[in-house]
Amino acid sequence: MRFAFTASDRYLGIIEAFVNEGWTPVKLFTLPSDDSRVFPVSATINFAVQRAIPIQMSPIQPEDLQGLGAYGCEALIVASYSFKIPDWTQHLKHAVNFHPSPLPIGRGPYPMIRAIQESLPEWGVTCHKLAPAFDSGDILAKEVFELSKTDTHDILDIKIQMANKRLATKVAKSFSQLWQNATPQAPSQFWPLWKEGDKTINFNARVEEILKVIDSFGIHEVIANVNGYRVRVRRALGWTETHNDIPGHIVHTFNTVVVVAALDGFIALTEWVSEGPSLSA
Repeated sequence: MRFAFTASDRYLGIIEAFVNEGWTPVKLFTLPSDDSRVFPVSATINFAVQRAIPIQMSPIQPEDLQGLGAYGCEALIVASYSFKIPDWTQHLKHAVNFHPSPLPIGRGPYPMIRAIQESLPEWGVTCHKLAPAFDSGDILAKEVFELSKTDTHDILDIKIQMANKRLATKVAKSFSQLWQNATPQAPSQFWPLWKEGDKTINFNARVEEILKVIDSFGIHEVIANVNGYRVRVRRALGWTETHNDIPGHIVHTFNTVVVVAALDGFIALTEWVSEGPSLSA
């Protein structure tokens, strides 16, 4: 089947699975990246260049879908895309999205952080028909896996990538049957994207609570106000210990490691970058 696709490097495995099952890619829609660590696209672009697949970096417009249909493209496979896709039903036979949650749980742009924060026992990925409302289309198939209480955002990210490959292989092999037998989703809560306050460390909290915030954001980093400076923190260590220090105060430094007092122990900031004086200082 001839298909167009959206993708970033994180979900390129989905597209590779379709190609491995004999599908023919005809066009890539992706986005420029201003942070190759969080949103890498170079491998996806290379994938298209090596196969002489046309690449579009601007948002999909109705005329793009019309052009795909005229070219004989039958399906659009969406695997990571920030823009709303126009109505495709007049131009293509099929359009599906791979969503990083076990729908109907986790509707929304980035549900993985909440999955870690709530220590859910399992998670998964879903392939569903592309519908006007985000993440609401009929479900073709899911791939569910266990979560550990010690899993972090970055571990979940890798688990999702691996599960997406397995799911995409299943979907590509039995697409017509899965499409025909897709099941409607039950009503569910929409999980909105985080706000800055959600990822700001409160050193008056317990060590366990602080580490959970840091672990749940992973490569997206959290914000800390330390010694009058606003700091972006990617990684930290922490332990409980009785002390008389004021929460939020620096109690020790070593090379680039900064140890800050918390309510019931200490947080050692091991990977961090200062953004300058804090506005609240």
